[in-house]
Amino acid sequence: MGLGIWALFTFIGIIIFWNVVMKRNIGEAMLLAFIATSLFGGRDALSLMWDGLVFAGTYEILYAAITFVFMAYVIDKSAIIESLLKILNSLLGRFPGGAAYVDTLASAFIGTLSGSNSGNTATTGSITGPWMVKSGFRKEMSATILAGNGGAGAALPPSSSMFIMLGFAPVAAVVTEGDLYIGLMISGIYQIVYRLFLVTFLVKREKIQAVSPEFIEPLGKSFRSGWKSTLIFLGALIPIIVTIGPLAEGLAAIPSIGGEAMDSISLITWIPILILLISVVVGWGHLPKTKASWSTFLDGAIPRFSTIGALLVFAFAASKVLSELGLSQDLQALMDSLAISQWLMVLLVAFLVALVAGPLSSTATLTAVGLVAFAGLASAGVDPLLAVVAILVFASTEGASPPASGSIFIASTLTGAQPEKTFVPLVVYYVIPIILIGFLIAMGVLPVSL
Repeated sequence: MGLGIWALFTFIGIIIFWNVVMKRNIGEAMLLAFIATSLFGGRDALSLMWDGLVFAGTYEILYAAITFVFMAYVIDKSAIIESLLKILNSLLGRFPGGAAYVDTLASAFIGTLSGSNSGNTATTGSITGPWMVKSGFRKEMSATILAGNGGAGAALPPSSSMFIMLGFAPVAAVVTEGDLYIGLMISGIYQIVYRLFLVTFLVKREKIQAVSPEFIEPLGKSFRSGWKSTLIFLGALIPIIVTIGPLAEGLAAIPSIGGEAMDSISLITWIPILILLISVVVGWGHLPKTKASWSTFLDGAIPRFSTIGALLVFAFAASKVLSELGLSQDLQALMDSLAISQWLMVLLVAFLVALVAGPLSSTATLTAVGLVAFAGLASAGVDPLLAVVAILVFASTEGASPPASGSIFIASTLTGAQPEKTFVPLVVYYVIPIILIGFLIAMGVLPVSL
C-alpha cells in the first residue's frame, strides 16, 4: 500500500481513538490527526502543514459553514421553531398518530435549519415525544420514531456533513455545490416520504387514536401568530429559483448578466446568509436590544464556532495533505486491484459508513472515512454526484445507529423509554431502509437531479 493510504489509516485511527476511546472533543481529534498525517511528509511535513492550512483558510466552503452555524444559532434563539411546530400541530394534530406525523415533518423542516441530528431530536421531541406517549404510542416506539426522525438533520441540506464532503479536494474537483445541494435535498425528500409511510404503518399497527381537540390550537390562531416564521424558507427558495430552472436561463441570456455571472452564485453561501437575515427580521422581538445583551448573545455562539470551526479547518487542511501524499492515486490502485462489482462496492461502503456512524457523529464519520468512501465508489464507476449523495445518506443513519447515538438517549429521556429497547426497532425501521435508499441512489435507480 502507498504512503497516502497509511496516512489515511493513521488519520482515521487517531480520530476514533481520541473521540470515542478518550472521549475528547472532535476538534482536538482533528488537530492531532492533521499533525500526524502531515508527519508522513518527512522533511516536507512543515510545508505540507502550511499548504493545508492555507487551503483551508482560503476555501469558500469554510466561511459558508461558519455562516450556517450562526444561522442555526439565531433561529434557535428567535422562537421561530416554536411557531412552526404550533402550525404543524394545528394541521396534523387531529389525525390518529398526529404527533408522529408532526415530528416527522417538523424534523424535516428543522433539519434544513439546524443540520444537527441530536439538536433536531431534542427540539421537536420535547413537544412531540410526550404527545406521542399520551396519544397511545408505547414509550419505546415513541423514542424510536424521535431518534429515527432526528437523522433528518444530516439528511437535508445545508448540513455540516455536506460541507465536510465538499471540503475534500477530490470531491470539490468533480461535484459542484449547487448540484450537491439539490441532490441532497431530493435524497432527503425520499427519506421523509419513507418516514411518513412508516408512521402510517405504525399508527395502524399500534391502533393509535387521535388526541382530544382541546390539546390542539386552531389553525387560524397558530397561523396568525406564527405565519412570519414560514418566511425563512424563502432564504432557500430564492437562490434555488434564481440559479436553477427557467428564471436562471432567462437571466443568463441577458447580455448585461450572462451565464458566467449566474454560475458564480454559490447556493451554500447565499442560502444561510438569506435565511439568517430573514430570521433576524422575523424573530427580532426575541433578539437582544442592548449592547450588553448582544454581547451575551454572541458569547453564547462562541462554543459552536470553536467546535465546528476547528473540525472544518483541520478536516479541509488534512484533505489537502492527504491529496499531496498521493492518496487518490493509492486508493485508485487499491480499488482496481480488488476488482469487485459495483453493487458490492456500494454495499461495502454503506456498511463502512454506517458502522463508523454508530459511535461517531455524521460530521466526524465523514471526516474519518468520507474520502476513502468516495474513492471506493468512484473507482467502481459510480457517478461522482451520486457517490457523494449516497455517502451522505449512509452517514445520516447516525441518529438511529445504536448503541452510542446521542439522539437515542435524548429521545428515551423525553419519552421515559429504556434506550436498549429501541436498538432493534431503530435498525429495522430506519438504519436498513435508509441504507437501501442510499444504495438505490448510488446505483442510479433513484434520481437526485432536476
